[in-house]
Amino acid sequence: MRAHNLALVLQTVANSADPISRASVAGATGLTRATVSALVDDLVSGGLLTELAPPPRTGAGRPAVGLALAPGGPAGLGLEINVDYLAACVVDLTGAVRHRLVEHADQRPAGAAAALAGLGRLAQRAQDLADADGLAVAGAALAVPGLVTASGLVRVAPNLGWQDVDVLAQLRATPALADLPITVDNEANLAALGALGELRAEGGTPSFVYVSGEIGIGAGIVLDGVLYRGARGWSGEIGHLTVHPDGRPCRCGADGCLEQYAGLEAILREAGVTSVEQIRAPLTSASTALGIALAAVVNLLDVQTIVLGGIYPPLLPWLRDGIEAELGRRVLTADLAPVRLRAATLGPDAAMRGAAELVIRSVQEDPAAYLGRS
Repeated sequence: MRAHNLALVLQTVANSADPISRASVAGATGLTRATVSALVDDLVSGGLLTELAPPPRTGAGRPAVGLALAPGGPAGLGLEINVDYLAACVVDLTGAVRHRLVEHADQRPAGAAAALAGLGRLAQRAQDLADADGLAVAGAALAVPGLVTASGLVRVAPNLGWQDVDVLAQLRATPALADLPITVDNEANLAALGALGELRAEGGTPSFVYVSGEIGIGAGIVLDGVLYRGARGWSGEIGHLTVHPDGRPCRCGADGCLEQYAGLEAILREAGVTSVEQIRAPLTSASTALGIALAAVVNLLDVQTIVLGGIYPPLLPWLRDGIEAELGRRVLTADLAPVRLRAATLGPDAAMRGAAELVIRSVQEDPAAYLGRS
């Protein structure tokens, strides 16, 4: 019961737009004021909540002290391995990014062991920066572009050339990660969790597909506010939907996959440039392929919104018309309920931000477990 009530109080403060008093927490939760006061004392002493100075007195009575999440409390370490970069960030309990580290390099020639060793060094630097800020890292989560089991085994990551890689075992060789709880998940799933928070703030329980465009393309599927993982946790491989059955060969072994037309390397090849910043022309093949694939997803899942992340937000002016034309032509209910197409606001940082926020969310959902470890 205490663990449940600690989580209830902490989440009530976390979900409040402004600092909230103990009395207001009691009113919102239905707990007695004495119970709330004792729980708040535990959360404050554990570094999860902070008490703010009351506003200037404007009338009779003593103004209430406000409660807020503690920016100096536990932090989440978000990690990401992608085809052409390694990344790490430290996010505090309020959701603020305190440190961001990115190393750009092609990870394919290195192999899994070298890539994970490089990520370990990046994680160590992030941990050192957190220590210098007085932040206690509560856990880490890693985003990987591939199929990941619940035990952290990467069964296959086609664009990295990985198969059956025990990521957790190799990461624990890094001192900064040796004793931390670590989660490994698909990068699009974690990016979708980051987008979920933003869409929830707009109201309701959203259903959407988050499309993460890099060299490969993944998707995070959220239905009625809950991430859909599939029976084995491998849902969302939209990059390997067939858009042209007799099309280009893909690394996965099939032909005509979406990522061979709308992945980063395919887009740069079509545009005749070497970087996204140089693109100044319509991207016909990419937008058509994305529209075909997304129309199939909408017809199957009946989602309301498509969020384009990764490399796609700055390219949306060149992609939108082609995507929307295919959605309008192929989605059965297009005339009844047009699909909303929007750019992700976190851009290429979405997966590692989502990874760090997954750690923060776990603390908010079970503060008793964190307090027991600290």
